[in-house]
Amino acid sequence: MKSLLKGRALLTLSHDLVMAGLSFYLALYLRLGDALFTLPDAVVGTGLLLFVGCAAVVFSSLGLQRSVWRYVAINDLWRILQATVGTLLLFVAVQFVITRLDDFPRSFLIIELFVLTALLSGPRFLYRGIKDGHLANIFERNARDRTLVLLIGAGNGSDLFLRELAQGVAAPYRVVGIIDDRGGRAGRRIREADVLGSWDEIEAVLDDLAAKGLAPQRMVLTRSELDAERVSALLHLANARGIELSRLPRLSALQGANGDERAQPLRPVDVGDLLGRPVNVLDRAPVVALIAGKRVFVTGAGGTIGSELVRQIAHLGPAHITLFDVSEFALYQIDLELAEQFPALPRTALIGDVRDRARVFSAIADASAEMIFHAAALKHVPLMEGNPDDAVLTNVIGTRNVADAAQAADAAGMVLISTDKAVNPTNVMGATKRLAEAYCQASARTIGQQGPRFTTVRFGNVLGSTGSVIPLFQRQLDRGGPLTVTDPEMTRYFMTVGEAVELVLQAAALEDDRLTSGGAICVLDMGQPVKINDLAEQMIRLSGARPGKDIEIVFTGLRPGEKLHEELFHTAEDALNTSISAIHLAAPRSTDLAVLNRQLDELTAAANRRETPQTLRLLGQAVPEYARDQNQIDTAIRQPQSATPAAH
Repeated sequence: MKSLLKGRALLTLSHDLVMAGLSFYLALYLRLGDALFTLPDAVVGTGLLLFVGCAAVVFSSLGLQRSVWRYVAINDLWRILQATVGTLLLFVAVQFVITRLDDFPRSFLIIELFVLTALLSGPRFLYRGIKDGHLANIFERNARDRTLVLLIGAGNGSDLFLRELAQGVAAPYRVVGIIDDRGGRAGRRIREADVLGSWDEIEAVLDDLAAKGLAPQRMVLTRSELDAERVSALLHLANARGIELSRLPRLSALQGANGDERAQPLRPVDVGDLLGRPVNVLDRAPVVALIAGKRVFVTGAGGTIGSELVRQIAHLGPAHITLFDVSEFALYQIDLELAEQFPALPRTALIGDVRDRARVFSAIADASAEMIFHAAALKHVPLMEGNPDDAVLTNVIGTRNVADAAQAADAAGMVLISTDKAVNPTNVMGATKRLAEAYCQASARTIGQQGPRFTTVRFGNVLGSTGSVIPLFQRQLDRGGPLTVTDPEMTRYFMTVGEAVELVLQAAALEDDRLTSGGAICVLDMGQPVKINDLAEQMIRLSGARPGKDIEIVFTGLRPGEKLHEELFHTAEDALNTSISAIHLAAPRSTDLAVLNRQLDELTAAANRRETPQTLRLLGQAVPEYARDQNQIDTAIRQPQSATPAAH
């Protein structure tokens, strides 16, 4: 390989020296004309040898032969100009010593500057033009067969798309123009594409392009931060005109870190784009310090939140990661993914149930876990209404097992993943998660700074999680509808799983006395709640259909335990700000750990004996805002809930 590189460098140097010799003759001819042929051969020959020799010295010292012609750019032109000037200066110095510059006219040097620069740079840029397809496009017959694209956003994204598009003649798209979404650039040009109008002029631009026979087949969003209302409006317009709507993928933090700016394939606009969530400015240094070189333990590692935790943690360079899950298949999948993407990362995959106290204690102790992320939980509201004993055993007793094991292993910290359904719970799942929160809060207040730091992170729904509304709607769409929604006024908080986990890690690293020993709960900023009915309509439009015409929406009514609107803070919890705008604190509610442990012991006994009425009564006593009367309990026992398809 080295010899090949040397061979290519030698070939490039030979080319440049030939160009230097040719430029010498050409510059003299341009200055002297036919008088060049009257000069003595010795003068011209000696001058040629000296000039080429000077060029060889300067070109080699500047490394001109090391540049790759395929990627020649303006900085290479600057280096060529430096080489030309250096060659002329050295030639003048040598000639002055030999002939006092009597043999050549002074103006020859000025002409030589331009000629040599042109002969060195011309072949390089011509080669890149051929490789990029710019020259071939002039004669390409199928250029009109490409997909016509209108770019939305006159900024860096459009420049990146156009730059990548220019890399070859096989590019599948032809850009017919750009819409300026922010104003101020209409009538200007980005690379070879004209900025045809502003956001308010999109329809007029589309009409004008259609009149010219250039109606776009696809519109591409090139800004990641375009607000949800505009994306939604654009989706309406695209559907009405039969145009596909796509977007450039967001460049991840890791891509930004390593400088990779190559455009990725277009992806469809999805529900996440319609949330319109702002980009949060986070402090990544504490997160890296929290994980890098540490031994990390993740329960529920195969679930939606758990697996994304594993992925993001793996990027942060832990010393070892232990994956703990009761599902063999889910554990296999995330373990395989780590093996493929992070083969050098030490890891252990353990089958285990957080209900099994002995298994949890031994697994965390054997792993020498320093940071524990507890994502294992039973979360489906209707299913937990019909299986309250299991909800208690996993969500409450499982959390106690993990928290106690963290203390026994002298871990540095434990993070509990909670839910907005724990606030004023009206269902078993929410009540059990509230009790899990209470146990971690009480533990934090009891041990203070003498043990693990307990961090509870509360947030709403994550898009695409197992059992959530998005996969349900997608399955119903695949069957041709209808989409089932419980109530037209129902709202929920939504967040992408990547953003949620990123903020969980940020919360775990947050330095705040109210967290260290006070037991405050971290509450993620979920933005504005989303109407489930609106979400259903948007998903129908994203599929290219029309809500109410092509695909119906059916309202099924609230099921037991469901609320129309979720909350992020209890009335007894003061909302407090932190140094991270996307993370708030819920001031802790006082709970005595000894009293709570007695309640949990009774709950454990009732749940293990499958005494469901007693389990529900004890759950209501431990979580007063959830308390049910006997009639409600009897009804819940007689009519256990199934996972009937309806958005919740």
